[in-house]
Amino acid sequence: MEFLTELWQFLRVRKKFWLAPIILLMAAFGGLLVAAQGSAVAPFIYTLF
Repeated sequence: MEFLTELWQFLRVRKKFWLAPIILLMAAFGGLLVAAQGSAVAPFIYTLF
């Protein structure tokens, strides 16, 4: 959790708010990849793409 607070502080101090959506999208795709590794959710994820 400390990593997220440090990341948010970096974005706020350096005025790099445009990076926040990119980081969120990368985290969402990473979550989808983890969920699709062999679960019952995989067929539903494949229909999204």
